[in-house]
Amino acid sequence: MESNVATTPEVLAQRLANSGLRATPQREIIYGVLLKKRDHPTADEVYARVRTDMPGISLATVYNCLETLVQCDLVRAVNFERGPTRYCPNLRPHAHFHDEQSGSTHDIDLPAEILDKVRSVLPPGYNAKSVEITFRGKAADEQKSSQP
Repeated sequence: MESNVATTPEVLAQRLANSGLRATPQREIIYGVLLKKRDHPTADEVYARVRTDMPGISLATVYNCLETLVQCDLVRAVNFERGPTRYCPNLRPHAHFHDEQSGSTHDIDLPAEILDKVRSVLPPGYNAKSVEITFRGKAADEQKSSQP
């Protein structure tokens, strides 16, 4: 796993403590869900997964925990136009491919030289703290079958 991902409860607790927060069972289980299946789930999908282990959790608590994880730089919030926010624990610089047919989202590793090239087109005097690149489309075999 990536070195900047909190993979143990102790590391998660420390990252939260650095932001003046404490690790709670709800935050731990939600973060664990995001790490277990890295499919960029929505808050509703996280809620459905968490309820199997924590049936009394509310959707509002899930939203609050996700927001806390984003604010502590443990998770990225990913938005695709008007769709619901999705959550990604991969904090390394990367792009996303959003399959418009299935709704699935995939991480795409970007070589550092590509990110450097993208940053080089910024206006003079500007420095981007982050770069978000999203590819949209559908699987290649779906594209072939939909062509006449």
